[in-house]
Amino acid sequence: MARDAAEAMAVVSSQPVDLVLCDIKMPGINGLELVRQIHDVEPDLPCIVITGYSSPENSIEALRAGAFWYLEKPFEQERLDVIRRLVDQAIEHGRLKAENRALQSQLRTKYKFDNIVGKSQALQEVLTVVERVANTDSTVLITGESGTGKELIARALHYNSARADRMLVTVNCGAIPEELLESELFGHVKGAFTHAVHSREGRFALADGGTIFLDEIGDMSPNLQVKLLRVLQERTFEPVGSSKTMKVDVRVIAATNQNLEALISEKQFREDLYYRLNVLPIESPPLRDRTDDIPLLVHHFVDISNGEKNTRIDGISEEAMKLLVNYPWPGNVRELENLIERVTVLRHKGEIQGDDLPSQFHEPRDRSPFRPRVSEEGISFNEVVGELETDLILQALEQTHWNKNRAAQLLGLNRTTLLEKIKKKGLEQRSA
Repeated sequence: MARDAAEAMAVVSSQPVDLVLCDIKMPGINGLELVRQIHDVEPDLPCIVITGYSSPENSIEALRAGAFWYLEKPFEQERLDVIRRLVDQAIEHGRLKAENRALQSQLRTKYKFDNIVGKSQALQEVLTVVERVANTDSTVLITGESGTGKELIARALHYNSARADRMLVTVNCGAIPEELLESELFGHVKGAFTHAVHSREGRFALADGGTIFLDEIGDMSPNLQVKLLRVLQERTFEPVGSSKTMKVDVRVIAATNQNLEALISEKQFREDLYYRLNVLPIESPPLRDRTDDIPLLVHHFVDISNGEKNTRIDGISEEAMKLLVNYPWPGNVRELENLIERVTVLRHKGEIQGDDLPSQFHEPRDRSPFRPRVSEEGISFNEVVGELETDLILQALEQTHWNKNRAAQLLGLNRTTLLEKIKKKGLEQRSA
C-alpha cells in the first residue's frame, strides 16, 4: 500500500513489484503521471489505472500513458472475478515483456561487432563500415559469395541500430516460389486466391518499425521487383487481393551472391531497383581473403561443438591447421563450420589431426595463375579466352559435382548464362 505517488515511487524503486493498481485522483501528481514515472524506471511493470470519473477521453489518456488497462469504480461483487483475471493477465503480460526485453538484450550482445570472429584486415574494414552505417535508416546492399556471413552482417546492422528493440524479419527470396513470395512479403486478404481462407499479415507489415532482410534478392522475379521498388520509393504497398494502401516504416537490408550488374545487362534485374538498394554497399569478403581468421574460426567452432555436441576436443595439430589455412574454401565460413562440426563429432575427443580431414585437403594445389604469353608470332585472343573460360567452367562443375546452381554461384554467373555456355561448348559430365 502507498498513500500517494511519491510513496509509490519509493516502493517501486526499492523492491520487486509485479503489478501497480493506482487511482487517477491522488494527492500531488495524478495516477497518469505516476504511470509515466514508473515506466521511466521499470518499463515492463504493468499498471492498472482506477477511476470513479469515467469518460472515453480518460480511458484513452490512460492507455497512452502506458497503462495496461483502465477500471471504473465501484467494484461490484459480480465484477471481482473479471478483475482477478485482469490482474493475472497484467502480471503475465509484464513477465512476457521482461523476457522479451532480456532476449533482445542477448541478441544485441550476440551480434555486437566484437562477437563477429576475425581479426583480418578484410573483415575489420567491413566492420568499420557496418559500425558507421548501423544507426542510419539508409538501405544497405550486402554482396559476397555464399557462406561468407551476409546474414550475420545484416543482424549486426539491426541489433546495433535504433531499431534494435523492434523486429528483424528475414526473407529468403530464393527459397520461396514466385507465386507465394508476393503474399509472403505483402500479405493477402481472405479470398485473394485459392486456399486463402484467412487474411494474413505480410513480412513488411511484421517488420514495421524494425528491419526487413531480403536475402538472395537477385532471385526475385521482375514482377515483384517493380512492387519492391515502390515500397522503397513510397514506403507503401497493397496486400494481395486488396485495394487498400498500407504505409510502413521499415529499414531494408538486401543481400545477394550474384552479380547484379551482370543481371541488369541480361535484363533480369531492374537498374532503378539496383540503385535504390545500393545506397550503402557492403561487400562480405570470402574466407580465402581472410586466412588470418581461419585459426580463430576453427577454435571458435570447436568450442561451439564441445558445448552443443558434448565432444571433448582439446586442440588441433599444426599439420591439420596448416591444411585448413591452405585450403581455398569455396563454401567459405559455412563450409568451415560444417567441416569442424563433422570432424569434432567423428573424432569426439583429443586433438584433431591432419588425417581427420577429408581427402581434398591433402591434394596438391597449383597456385600459379594462368598467364598466356604473347609471342612474336602472336596469339588467337578469342581462342585463348575461350580455353580459359572452358577451364574455369569445368573446374566449377567438377568442384560442385556438376551442381549447376552452385557452379554458377562460384563463377559469379547467372544460372541461365552458365547453361548457355555449357550447351555452346558441348560440355558433358564424364561418367564415373
